[in-house]
Amino acid sequence: MKVLGIDNVFVPVGDFARAVEFYRDVLGFPVTKRFDQMSTALFQVGDETPGLGVGVADPPAGRQKVWFEVPDARAAAQELSVKGVRPLRPPFRIPTGWAFEIHDPWGNVLGFADYLGKPELGRRLGDGG
Repeated sequence: MKVLGIDNVFVPVGDFARAVEFYRDVLGFPVTKRFDQMSTALFQVGDETPGLGVGVADPPAGRQKVWFEVPDARAAAQELSVKGVRPLRPPFRIPTGWAFEIHDPWGNVLGFADYLGKPELGRRLGDGG
């Protein structure tokens, strides 16, 4: 079997409307598809076709951990703090640059990392790579 890539990554949530609001309005992920009858939504992550999906689970089963690449993790942490979302701890050094993590309203861990320390390994803004 050959795997071509990641289609979508899903995280369990407890309230569909609140999840759409959090991921769309607070984190800034555009909604690409909504399946209201299934309480599921897909969000675009960067310029990539695979995305992040949320789906209602009652109670939300098992917590997930998903990390995203951002241009500057310390700036992203500050931006989310202004919106009332506090990092689990202050941004910390990683081998490629900086990172921080938050909880979504259901306890899923969302990480944000940059490649400021190793830009040759990260995505480059504006060139799709």
